[in-house]
Amino acid sequence: MSVNRHVVIVDSYAPTNMGRGRLLQEFRDAGYPCVRVQSSPEVPTLFRSSLIPDGYAASIVHDGDLEATVRAITDYQPVAVVPGSEVGVEFADMLSEALDLPTNGTTLSSARRDKFRMIETIKAAGVRGAEQLLVESEIQLTTWHREIGDRIVVKPIRGAAGAGVFFCDYPEEAVRAYRELLGSGNVFTAHNEAIVAQEYHLGTEYMVNTVSRDGHHHVCDIWKTSRITANGVLDLCDGVVLLAREGDVQEELVRYAYQVLDALGIRHGPAHLEIKLTPKGPRLVEVGARIVGGDLSHCARIGLGESQVEWTVDAYVRPKRFFERYADNYRLQSNFASVALISPYEGTLVGYPHLDTLKSLESVHEVRMLVKPGEHISRTVDDVTYPIIVNLRHDVEEVVLRDFGTIRYLDGTDFYRVAEPGPAASGR
Repeated sequence: MSVNRHVVIVDSYAPTNMGRGRLLQEFRDAGYPCVRVQSSPEVPTLFRSSLIPDGYAASIVHDGDLEATVRAITDYQPVAVVPGSEVGVEFADMLSEALDLPTNGTTLSSARRDKFRMIETIKAAGVRGAEQLLVESEIQLTTWHREIGDRIVVKPIRGAAGAGVFFCDYPEEAVRAYRELLGSGNVFTAHNEAIVAQEYHLGTEYMVNTVSRDGHHHVCDIWKTSRITANGVLDLCDGVVLLAREGDVQEELVRYAYQVLDALGIRHGPAHLEIKLTPKGPRLVEVGARIVGGDLSHCARIGLGESQVEWTVDAYVRPKRFFERYADNYRLQSNFASVALISPYEGTLVGYPHLDTLKSLESVHEVRMLVKPGEHISRTVDDVTYPIIVNLRHDVEEVVLRDFGTIRYLDGTDFYRVAEPGPAASGR
C-alpha cells in the first residue's frame, strides 16, 4: 500500500476528527492519511466551535470551481470520498462521481438531503412513506391540514438534530409554525429554503445505522428511542436503548431500511435511518447518508465492541474484510442505554444538587456534562440542548432499564439550580 494514497473526508467536524473511534483516526490507523475538503468557505453555525483541522494531510476549501477542487484532490491519489457530516453529503457525491471512485452518484443526491423529495422518492419506488405537502402558502397548508384531519408535523426540508420540528393538531398551529420557520433558519443555514408538512405517525421510533458497499448492506446497530412530552415538545427524545440484532421487530425494521437504502441509491458508505414502527408498519422519518451524529458510534462501540465507523473504514479501504462479514449479525457484548437529561430552565446554571445520587446508580458508565456550573443552560427542546448525557452499561438488561427509569425520576425541576430561571417553553 502506498502511503501517498489518501481518503477524502468532506465537511468533517467534531464527530469525524481525531480520537479513537473517529473516522479520521480510524482511516489513519488503517494506513490511509486523510484530506479534509470543505464544501463552501462558510462554516455552518452549528459546527463553528468544533472545526478542528488538526491531523489532516491537507485542507482544501471549495470556492465554487469544481474542476479546481478535483485537481487539488487528485494530487493526493484519493481512494475514497466520505461525507463527514450531513452538510457534506451532496458534495461528497459530486466529488466521488467526478473522481470515478465508489459513489452513490449525483442523480438522487438531493433526495438524500431534501426531506420532501426523500419521501416522494421512496414512495415512487414502492416503499411506504408519509403523506406530505411542500408548503407554498398558508391557505394551501390550511386546506391540506383539514383534509388530513389529524395531527401533522411541520419542519424545514433540510434541518437536523430535531430542531425546528413542530407538531400541530390544528391548522392554526400549522400556520404559526410555518410563519416561524419562514422567518428563521436551522442548525445549518440562516434561512430555511422550504418547509414540508407531513402526516404524523403514532408509533415507537427506532434508529438503524448501516454501512454499504456495492449495494450490499450491513446493519451496524439498532436503537429504540424513548420519548417524552416536555417544554412544549410532543415527541422529545430523552434516551436510546441498544437492541440485539435478532427479533421480529428488528427484522421488520431491517427489511424496510434496506428498501429505503435501495430506493435512495445508497450503495456505498454509511447511513443513519430514523424509522417509526406504526400499527400499519414501518414509516421513514428521515435518513442521512453519513455517519450517525452525536456520540452514538461511541455508544455502539461500548455495547458491541465496534461501530459504524469501523465498518465504514472496511467498506471503503478494506472491502475484502467487509464482504467476509457483512452478512453476519452483530452481537451485544453488554446491555447499553444513553439517557439525556431534560432541562426545564433557561438561565445561568448554579449547579446540579442531585448529581452525586445519579452518579451512584449501579449501571452508570460515564456522565457527559454538556453544561457546567457557571455556564448558560437552555430549556431542552431538541438534540443540541441537552445539559447532561448519561451512558449506562451492565451485563443484566434489567439493571440498565431500572437505572434509566431512576434517572427520569431524578430529572426535573429539583435537579437544577439556576440563577433567575425562566419558565418552561411552550407551543412546540
